Amino acid sequence: MEMGSGSEFLAKEYGYVVLVVVFYCIFNMWMGLQVGKARKKYKVYYPTLYALESENKDAKLFNCVQRGHQNSLEMMPVFFILMVLGGMRHPCVCAALGVVYIVTRYFYFTGYATGDPQKRLTIGKYGFLALLGLMICNISFGINLLRG
Repeated sequence: MEMGSGSEFLAKEYGYVVLVVVFYCIFNMWMGLQVGKARKKYKVYYPTLYALESENKDAKLFNCVQRGHQNSLEMMPVFFILMVLGGMRHPCVCAALGVVYIVTRYFYFTGYATGDPQKRLTIGKYGFLALLGLMICNISFGINLLRG
């Protein structure tokens, strides 16, 4: 049995959703590299997840970089499922909201990485609006499925 391309049941615009999800994966790898650089710079070696201020004078600086990435990892499953499902009904809207979410995540991460956790919220806080939009797309999709 030959596998189809998925185009039998997905709009061609769903390709935008796929590309945005892959872009987030690349962005996530970039954040991981930043944590690796911070490990070297602040001398926080594996397997230590967070530095202790009693043992490392730069603990807060490292922990802010680590926390920015960790929070993005924590939010990634929510973002992905909202993109994948909502995009089935609203691919262009979800792709656009996904790009907004990634941009705000960038500012969240780079703001956090300054060592001042409050700076993560300057632009980063708007990422939740993108998630709200994705949730609305998913609600629309669910209602549409139930209506047949």
